[in-house]
Amino acid sequence: MQTNINIKNKKARFEYEILDKYTAGIVLSGTEIKSIRFGRASITESFCEFNERGELFVINMQVDEYSHGSHYNHKPKAARKLLLNKRELKKLDREVKNSGLTIVPLNLFINEKGFAKMNIALAKGKKLYDKRETMKDRDNKRDLDRVKKNFKS
Repeated sequence: MQTNINIKNKKARFEYEILDKYTAGIVLSGTEIKSIRFGRASITESFCEFNERGELFVINMQVDEYSHGSHYNHKPKAARKLLLNKRELKKLDREVKNSGLTIVPLNLFINEKGFAKMNIALAKGKKLYDKRETMKDRDNKRDLDRVKKNFKS
């Protein structure tokens, strides 16, 4: 079992412009948390949406089945409820409905108390030219770091 769990969604920062960040708790069953503690989860293709009762769920999050789980094992791609304050939920719901923004998970981690938490972000989709700009900035930064490293030695 790993001691430090931090499962990231690398595609989120590339495909979306991050506007606002939140940390949410996540409702999990016993085999789900055990599988996450072994690092057997992925949030790359996942997104968040509200149901008709105003509750926020993460959809398409892959949590592999626990290896020692019997018939009590969970479904790998089930919708999992996110826990936020009522005020934060209302604000997110209003932004999604009015502005057409989306909620994407950024990373899944286990805090010092042992609870699974998820950083989510209110985001706006990038256009193709924005993605090209991001790639160009990343390449320029890498080249600059390489020059600095060679200059120091």
